[in-house]
Amino acid sequence: MPDADIFVIGGGPAGLAAALACRQQGLRVVVADGNMPPIDKACGEGLMPDSRLMAARLGIELPEEMGFEFRGIRFHGAGRSVQSAFPKGRGIGVRRTVLHAALIQAAERAGVELRWGAPVSGTADIRARWIVGADGSSSRVRRWADLDACAWNSRRYAFRQHFAIAPWTDFMEIYWGEGCQIYVTPVGAGEVCVALIARAPEVRLEEALERHFPSLRERLQGAPVTSRERGAVTATMRLRAVVRGNVALIGDASGSVDAITGEGICLSFRQALVLAKAISAGDLSAYNRTHPRISLRPHLMAQAMLMLDRGPSIRRWALGTMSAQPWIFRRLLAIHVL
Repeated sequence: MPDADIFVIGGGPAGLAAALACRQQGLRVVVADGNMPPIDKACGEGLMPDSRLMAARLGIELPEEMGFEFRGIRFHGAGRSVQSAFPKGRGIGVRRTVLHAALIQAAERAGVELRWGAPVSGTADIRARWIVGADGSSSRVRRWADLDACAWNSRRYAFRQHFAIAPWTDFMEIYWGEGCQIYVTPVGAGEVCVALIARAPEVRLEEALERHFPSLRERLQGAPVTSRERGAVTATMRLRAVVRGNVALIGDASGSVDAITGEGICLSFRQALVLAKAISAGDLSAYNRTHPRISLRPHLMAQAMLMLDRGPSIRRWALGTMSAQPWIFRRLLAIHVL
């Protein structure tokens, strides 16, 4: 008898979401990860209202006291600001380690077998009917299954740090500069997450604040730093296929959208629900067909948002237009968080 119906390689949010969704289908699930929890990662730490909705469908509670709720998005750039509240619901800023701990607790309650400090070196000896690769953007499972073929792959670079300062707004803010963006997410009553995304790998947060975002630098001046600067690669990647044989990929292992959308976690949750139904039906091809449709809207939104990264004249025009006609930004945000 196999150890489990599903063996998930990778115990981050995507892997735990897949495990939870499969447990909802009554399947036996093992999750293995070489790291020990909680697992941290450089990210903006903001979950949109649709992310909270998908989390609830997986049995994951994200109450207000877990972090800091925000009611919308605000853009700053080219001397202009534009903002909009979400059409319904609120987002929540939550430290990545806190989110990971909540996912682990949900998985334990659901009866998922969790194997921490258990690196996987191959799939040949795994005793399970289905194998799920949830081991991130540099996925070894993807390589083992010969699923590395890309339709599109581009990279940017992210750096994140936390500051002990009371949030000055209940909006998530995105500051647009030359070749980079910073987003500021309140993650508690006395703490904000500041994340930089840049085209150049050598740009760091302190330098970007000094050169491109002096008003934000002044606001943060003197605030104690509460975490070390952590970096990561943010990729925009589309794979030609996410299934081969009894192996399926999920989360960043299955392709990813640029972090500027803030949709990475939500995508993993949506994929998990579809994957679990496909596994329960014994037909991974259904997941392979549906996967591109799940990520289509976030990919299109990322392309639209990154038009602002193409030069100061485009930023001035786009932000000026949205500032003069706020309904445009409201409509775009409503599409973004469908």
